[in-house]
Amino acid sequence: MSAGGAFGGNRGLRPVPPEKGIFPLDHLHECDLEKKEYLSCLKTSGHKSEKCRQFSKKYLQCRMEKNLMAKQDLSELGFGNSSEMEASVGKEYSEK
Repeated sequence: MSAGGAFGGNRGLRPVPPEKGIFPLDHLHECDLEKKEYLSCLKTSGHKSEKCRQFSKKYLQCRMEKNLMAKQDLSELGFGNSSEMEASVGKEYSEK
């Protein structure tokens, strides 16, 4: 049997959280509208996330404003200049 026990896990060692991805859940539903808009867009677009970028951006902005995630420049989260993004998405489709 391992040092942590069959079902006990790794006792005594502190878990190390990942750099990103840890943020409070929205227990008070402060960004529910933005989340529902994004999920609705995904359903209607056949889960093509590039068509729902504006809703994703709006949702992340809401989470930052409500301190549900660390404030961060949106360009670091993949939201650059919108005209550049539209051009690159259009280019990807024309190449296929």
